[in-house]
Amino acid sequence: MSKLGDLGAKLYRGEVGYDFVGKRFIWYGVSILITITAIVALAVQGLNMGIEFKGGAVFTTPKTAVSVAKATEVSEKASGHDAIVQELGTGGLRIQISGLDTNDAAGVKKQLATDLKVSEADINADLVGPSWGDQIANKAWTGLGIFMVLVVIYLAIAFEWRMAVAALIALIHDLTITVGVYALVGFEVTPGTVIGLLTILGYSLYDTVVVFDGLKEGSKDITKQTRYTFSEIANRSINGTLVRSINTTVVALLPVGALLFIGGGFLGAGMLNDISLSLFVGLAAGAYSSIFIATPLVVDLKEREPAMKALKKRVLAKRAAAAAKGESPEDEGYEATDTPQVVAQGRAGRRR
Repeated sequence: MSKLGDLGAKLYRGEVGYDFVGKRFIWYGVSILITITAIVALAVQGLNMGIEFKGGAVFTTPKTAVSVAKATEVSEKASGHDAIVQELGTGGLRIQISGLDTNDAAGVKKQLATDLKVSEADINADLVGPSWGDQIANKAWTGLGIFMVLVVIYLAIAFEWRMAVAALIALIHDLTITVGVYALVGFEVTPGTVIGLLTILGYSLYDTVVVFDGLKEGSKDITKQTRYTFSEIANRSINGTLVRSINTTVVALLPVGALLFIGGGFLGAGMLNDISLSLFVGLAAGAYSSIFIATPLVVDLKEREPAMKALKKRVLAKRAAAAAKGESPEDEGYEATDTPQVVAQGRAGRRR
């Protein structure tokens, strides 16, 4: 077995572990700091919305000897708007001009043909009106809202409302950080970005549900034993799925990182940035939130219950009594890796 696999087995059995829940206020502080930074970036710089949302035109030219810098200059002069020019693998240029009125596009196309020394008929023009962009934005918000509602309903039914609330907060956390990074780096927000955002919500939810499922199983009949508090069971659930979450995230980040850093960076395929940045940041944020935010939030909500408070008091009292007698706090010969339901079942068997 590999070292990582051996570590995963030890984490799953509870032989080793890290106190994620006990240090949850540190993670809350880190998340609040990152979230505030993202919100400030949004407020100060805002999002660089693509022409799909603002309206404008995209001109694709055949092969030309004109440089990108020169093409940018002539495009802005011809249109009166800022232009983004990218060189294509064919040697042609992709000229994106946001805010350009569709009525003015024909004149701009003619001027570009003259300045770039290419045939006007060979320039392909894709025009997007601002009203169409508004429809895209509204549909994106509607889709996001429906997704959030369905997630909350499903988790409330499959688990409980506290887990649904914690998962929703974690999803909002992931969205805010991802959108904030977009504002900081100035990448364009396009329909590809929206697709990426919706995709990372699914990944984030997957990791969270895996931990929640372990927590649900581990906390079954928890009040029938005096060995573990709810927070300790939650911490064991996180540790038990930790290596799995890391492996899943790393495997997903590798191809996305290739798209972002190699495809979008070195090869200059700027359109890949639309979806790859949102996926890369969102996957990392989703893995973080499922471990450090979602489950600790469930603990904070759950341990407000009278039954959980009483259980914690009984567990601590038993440990204090055992320590005063110089005895081990281990419960009636059970192993340290036994779950509450194993302890409860063993007791029930002896009573019979």
